Amino acid sequence: MDSTGPSFPALRAAIIDLDGTMVDTLGDFEVVLNLVLQELGLPGIDRKAIEHMVGKGSEHLIRSVLAHVNGAPALYDRAWQAYQQHYREINGRYSDVYPGVLEGLAALRGAGLKLACLTNKPNAFAGPLLEAKGLGAFFDVVFGGDAFERKKPDPLPLLKACEALGSAPEDTLMIGDSSNDARAARAAGCRVLLVSYGYNHGEPIREVPADGYLDSLAEVSGWL
Repeated sequence: MDSTGPSFPALRAAIIDLDGTMVDTLGDFEVVLNLVLQELGLPGIDRKAIEHMVGKGSEHLIRSVLAHVNGAPALYDRAWQAYQQHYREINGRYSDVYPGVLEGLAALRGAGLKLACLTNKPNAFAGPLLEAKGLGAFFDVVFGGDAFERKKPDPLPLLKACEALGSAPEDTLMIGDSSNDARAARAAGCRVLLVSYGYNHGEPIREVPADGYLDSLAEVSGWL
């Protein structure tokens, strides 16, 4: 199935990823990571390389960037501290909400669903970004990558989000942009739709098994 399909029966809630699904944050990552690398005396990194590294949490991102520029792994602690400082200052300044996101969130809310934002981005950055982009009011709960013991693609964050929303996994829809989201949803027992425009580690999104694919979040109305 592609952008529209049979409606999901008995949906009570939806869990939605942030980076690459609702907000294009590559600009923020590019600015912050290059500031960090400059501080460490390391060469810069371009946007395309960063795009393939995003999605598995900030720790993974920093280690991947250091490896990409041949930085010593021992620099991780300094890089992490610099990253947190710069991201807090930059958060949202170089990012944009994708077209169709507001309409999609409104459709989900209009269908009576409770909503959670579930991201591998740290809690300290996720909530402020949603507020800065005018998306915070749509969500009942927001969980960052450090909210639980494990991150997506582990199913634990989805199961915990379902608990917080008061919905069973089989009555919950996951919407994301990567194999991380799909694998977590399948393991948790949730339905899953994937957007075609995000960051799937450089791999074609339609090669990832899912219930369907959206070229815009607004198309989710065809599934409700």
